[in-house]
Amino acid sequence: MMKEFLYAKIHRATVTQANLDYVGSITIDKALLDEVDISANQKVEILDINNGNRFSTYVIEGKANSGIICLNGAAARQVQVKDKIIIVAYALLNEQEQKTFKAKIAHVDEQNRLIKNI
Repeated sequence: MMKEFLYAKIHRATVTQANLDYVGSITIDKALLDEVDISANQKVEILDINNGNRFSTYVIEGKANSGIICLNGAAARQVQVKDKIIIVAYALLNEQEQKTFKAKIAHVDEQNRLIKNI
């Protein structure tokens, strides 16, 4: 049986931009994407710590080491610049994979630079 599990998480990222006039998505610093193995166009869930909003969108790769976390299009209405968010991705795992799989979790500072990866 396949079950859905946390695959990757960027914890307490700071929203740097919100662009209502762009087609919906989230732009994320490529260095952070690489750290947790999230890909461009991959579906992610956004959890806004400040207001409790939870929503799904897809990833656009931002410039590496830029610190960019930008919500675009309709998603821009769900956040405010400087909000703290958690970005999560899930994967379907079979019973064998469930026994050994470990999610990739990145903690970031106020400028969205990696401070710890667990």
